[in-house]
Amino acid sequence: HVQLVESGGDSVQAGGSLILSCAAGGLTYIQRCMGWFRQVPGKERQGVAFISHDGVSYYDDTLKGRFTISQESATNTAYLHMSSLRPEDAGMYYCAVAARPLRENCFSLKYDHWGQGTQVTVS
Repeated sequence: HVQLVESGGDSVQAGGSLILSCAAGGLTYIQRCMGWFRQVPGKERQGVAFISHDGVSYYDDTLKGRFTISQESATNTAYLHMSSLRPEDAGMYYCAVAARPLRENCFSLKYDHWGQGTQVTVS
């Protein structure tokens, strides 16, 4: 039974920083991608950043340079360091994990395990 527990969402002023974390438990596979999607009302979830089990990171091109994803592989915990936050970065951030058997780009995977979501507000 896979469980993703995420935290770190908060309300910050534009230009501020936040760190989201996501701890995955119960994974039955080693080769995986973990990361975050963002959702705002009325829009589909959008991939933000992902990291593979072997440390390859992937970013939405519009966010690269402001967001950095990292991980503690031994505990399957991922971190999203968000800086220079803008109002358009606001939304519900959902952590997700997927198996990655063929070393695919993490953005191309179908994610089937999700966290409860954490709210990021930027004003």
